[in-house]
Parts: sequence; structure tokens; C-alpha cells
Amino acid sequence: MTDDDPTQPTEPPADAGAAPSRLGRVLLGVGLAAQASEDFRDMDDTIEYAESAGVPAPDLAAPFASGMMVAAGVGIALWRLPRIATGAAVAFLTVVTATMHDFWNADEDDKSGERLAFFGNLAMLGGALVFLREAFN
Repeated sequence: MTDDDPTQPTEPPADAGAAPSRLGRVLLGVGLAAQASEDFRDMDDTIEYAESAGVPAPDLAAPFASGMMVAAGVGIALWRLPRIATGAAVAFLTVVTATMHDFWNADEDDKSGERLAFFGNLAMLGGALVFLREAFN
């Protein structure tokens, strides 16, 4: 077996947590926290949107979820309690992406916006999954 065997797992480089990874964490974390803070600025609309999507107890769930995402975003950006922060982001994005932004069920007027939100969340979920793995290394 040689070091060039593509079937063998490779060790991450020694600088895997270097600048690009740190920059990525900060960008993802700030983006998540900023998005969630926008929900707080217009919580009545956030609650109404959650209610229209059939979320149980939207008046409690929406502020809780928004607060969780602000905390997760800050945790990811600062890399504090990274397993909890990234796990919270992954859990939130997994549930919300499929249930709140189900563009395949949306009215024609809303379909484009929901599709955009779905794929935006999908991209953030991908980033959160990468950093969740990093949190466990």
C-alpha cells in the first residue's frame, strides 16, 4: 500500500483548523446569528409564518428557535461549545428547511421565494455539517 492509494482514508493536514476554516466558521456563524436576529426584529411576522406552516405553539417555538440560532451562530463564530453550537444549527436547519420552506407545496406566488430559502438553508446546513464534524475531531 502506498500513500497515494485513493481507497485509504487520509489524515487531515496539520493546519486543518487554520485560517480558511476559521474564516468559514466566522462567516457561517455571523450569517446564522444575523438571520435569526432578523426574526426577532419582526417576531409577529415570524410567529405568523410559523403558524401558517403548522408549527405547534408558534408563539413559543418561533422565539425559542430564533434564540437558539442566535446562540448557535455566536457559538460557531467564536468556536465556543462547538459541539452544542453546531449540533443546534444542524438540528434547526434540518427541521426548518424541509418543513418551513417546502417549495414543492407552495402556491405559485410563493414558490420562488420558498425555493430560494430552501436552497439557502441547504447550503448553510452543509456548512454546519462540516463544522459539526470538525467539532468532534
